Amino acid sequence: MFFSKKPKWLVVGLGNPGTKYKGNRHNAGFLAVDFLLDGTVPKLKFNALTATTEIAGQSVMFIKPQTFMNNSGEAVAEAARFYKIEPENIIVVYDDISFPPGRLRVRGDGSAGGHNGIKSIIQCLGTDKFPRIKLGVGQKPERWQLADWVLSDLSDTEIKDLSGLFPKVKDIITDIINGQKNLSFTI
Repeated sequence: MFFSKKPKWLVVGLGNPGTKYKGNRHNAGFLAVDFLLDGTVPKLKFNALTATTEIAGQSVMFIKPQTFMNNSGEAVAEAARFYKIEPENIIVVYDDISFPPGRLRVRGDGSAGGHNGIKSIIQCLGTDKFPRIKLGVGQKPERWQLADWVLSDLSDTEIKDLSGLFPKVKDIITDIINGQKNLSFTI
C-alpha cells in the first residue's frame, strides 16, 4: 500500500497520541486513519505519524498528528507547506459529539464548532476552507464536563458503530479526491 510520489492530498485523522487515549472518543480520527491504512506502518515526519498511498490515481498522505489535539494544526500546516498542498486538498477526519456513533457529517468548510483540533488547524492554515468528515461519538451526558466526555473510552458497541462508518469514510475521501463538490451532507 505504500506509495512514494509527492502527495497532492492530506488526509488528517485527529486524536491524542499514546496508548492512554487509544479508545477515547477524541481519537475517532486516529481510528479511522488506522482502518484506512490497512496495516501500513506509518513513519514519524512533521511531528505526525505519516504514510503515503494512492487513492483514485492520486498520491495521498495520511497523517496522525502527535502534538496532542489542541496543537494538531502545527503538524498539518508543516506537511501542507512542505508539499505545497492547498487547504481544499486537506481532508480532516475527527470526532463530533453532535451525533451518535454510526452517524457522520461532511462539510466543505466552516467554523471549528468548539473542537480544539479544528481550531488549531484553522489558526495554523489561516483558513477554514478545508473539507472535513465528522464522526459521531455520542452526545455529552448532562452532568459530564466536555473534556471528560471526549477523553472517555468508547464502549464496545460504540466502537462497532463507529468502525462501521470507516468504509463510508474511505468512499467519501475517494469522492472528494475525484472532485465531488457536494460537501454538505449527513449519513
